[in-house]
Amino acid sequence: MSDNNKEFGAFMSGLLLGGIAGAITALLFAPQSGEETRKVIIEKGIEIKDKALETVDEARLRAEKAAEDARVAAQEYTQKLQEQAKSIQEQGRVILEEQKQKIGKGTKAGKKAADEAEEA
Repeated sequence: MSDNNKEFGAFMSGLLLGGIAGAITALLFAPQSGEETRKVIIEKGIEIKDKALETVDEARLRAEKAAEDARVAAQEYTQKLQEQAKSIQEQGRVILEEQKQKIGKGTKAGKKAADEAEEA
């Protein structure tokens, strides 16, 4: 995603700089009076400012979307890890309970054998 943002930024920068260069060239070689040229420069400046603001807004929206996507992915990953941890914990409980039962049976068998040995 970072490469896409870099490509988009480079494209928008090129577009903006190309527009500025074209506007300046057109103004310098246009057969107009000084007052008309100043008026055109002001209009072009406003257009360039508007395009720059639009580009900034687009970049902000892309950054917000990327941040939201990252947040959602992190939440999903965290939830998955929590589910896996619960599953492992439950498996551990089952194994522990089985081992307790085996130990209990072994202890009973040992006591029984000891009792029988004492009686004999």
